[in-house]
Amino acid sequence: MTDDRANGPRVLPILFLGVLMGALDIAIVGPALRSLGATFGVGTRGQSAVFSVYVLFALLGTPVMAKLSDRRGRRSVYVADVALFGAGSAIVALAPSFVVLLAGRAVQGFAAGGVFPVAAAVIGDTFPPERRGRALGLVGAVFGIAFLVGPVLGGVILRFLGWRWLFVVNLPMALYVCAAAWRTLPSAGRTGVPRADVAGTALLLAALGSLALGLTALGGGEKGVSPLPAWPFLAVAPALAFVFWQAEKRAVDPILHPALLRPRRMVLVSLLAVGAGVAETGSVFLPGLAVESLHVTPHAASFLLLSVVAAMAIGSPLAGRMLDRAGARPVVVAGVALTAVGAALYAGPWTGMLWFHGSGVLVGLGLSALLGAPLRYVALEEAPARERASAQGALVLFTGVGQLSGSAAVGSLAALRGGGLEGYRFAFGVVAVALALLLPAAAGLGPRRREAQVRERAAG
Repeated sequence: MTDDRANGPRVLPILFLGVLMGALDIAIVGPALRSLGATFGVGTRGQSAVFSVYVLFALLGTPVMAKLSDRRGRRSVYVADVALFGAGSAIVALAPSFVVLLAGRAVQGFAAGGVFPVAAAVIGDTFPPERRGRALGLVGAVFGIAFLVGPVLGGVILRFLGWRWLFVVNLPMALYVCAAAWRTLPSAGRTGVPRADVAGTALLLAALGSLALGLTALGGGEKGVSPLPAWPFLAVAPALAFVFWQAEKRAVDPILHPALLRPRRMVLVSLLAVGAGVAETGSVFLPGLAVESLHVTPHAASFLLLSVVAAMAIGSPLAGRMLDRAGARPVVVAGVALTAVGAALYAGPWTGMLWFHGSGVLVGLGLSALLGAPLRYVALEEAPARERASAQGALVLFTGVGQLSGSAAVGSLAALRGGGLEGYRFAFGVVAVALALLLPAAAGLGPRRREAQVRERAAG
């Protein structure tokens, strides 16, 4: 452990670049959707699948890669994730058909799902507790930077080189990160690990897949009509989740250990992660609100999100620094409160650019505290060293469930009030109330229990 911690400053740029690759490939592809549609002859729904397939497989890849990291070591799994991401990028770049392109996006997403939880676990292994918040904050800021730079970079590449080059540029970066990670990241895995939890993995993937398909069908399609029936998937998902949980209690080395979610702080963090996912998804509907309230074009409305993204890019490292000084509870309470106030302002009767950008800054600062370092910091404190990546993966799962649920809920709530400005205001009002109800959970994130600290020192 001593050698790993001395290596901390060297691993941070490698983790930063790996996470940046995955984050950029969500933001950078936006400007290319019309070109993709023209190339393969698909409409709006087909183009949206370029995003949804990536997000779904990232959700599926998270628990698998996180558990492999705990079993086989951080270095080998991180390098495998980045290499697999590069392979998926090559498949997309060379795709002769839309089906092959979606297959490449699935490979990319599955690999990207493991990058961030493994990176967070490496930070837990290589940084002392008093410096983890700052390191997590810097890596968390990658997402804000990616969503600031991605659309601009995508537009430039699309203008001069074509959409396939959006994915070709990943290849040299992936090669560099793989080589640097192999030289620098800690390599030790667990010795004498039992056989992999194949049954638990299959059940978890089936439950997540059913939930994702059901919520996507519930919230998708033009005018509320979806090509898939939502309710069969939504009925099967909780049943599969129950069977999975029972199976994990009996598994020798479960993919998601039930003990990880026993501490009170982990329960609260999981609940807050779901709320953070719902709030993050709400920002997807902000361009629609801008069109209705500010009467701008859809193209111009997308640029109005820059206030949210810039606040996230600034707030993530700031939240990390505050963590090291004040602990998790005040930072998370502030994050929930800021996001709730921002959503409430969006729901109010006000209009104008100052109102829109001011609300966006509050939401961005709040989300930087909820999606960045603080919740992951608590998970690193609560999880034993051998299960750090799995605990980070669990947070990603709960955030993903919130994202999927939020997408369906916000769209349905807006439609319930007839859409338009009134519908968006109603939906953001409900999000604000839901976030306000999470304030007691944030306030409950007290300091870590002494007995848990003793167990951690004994396990280390």
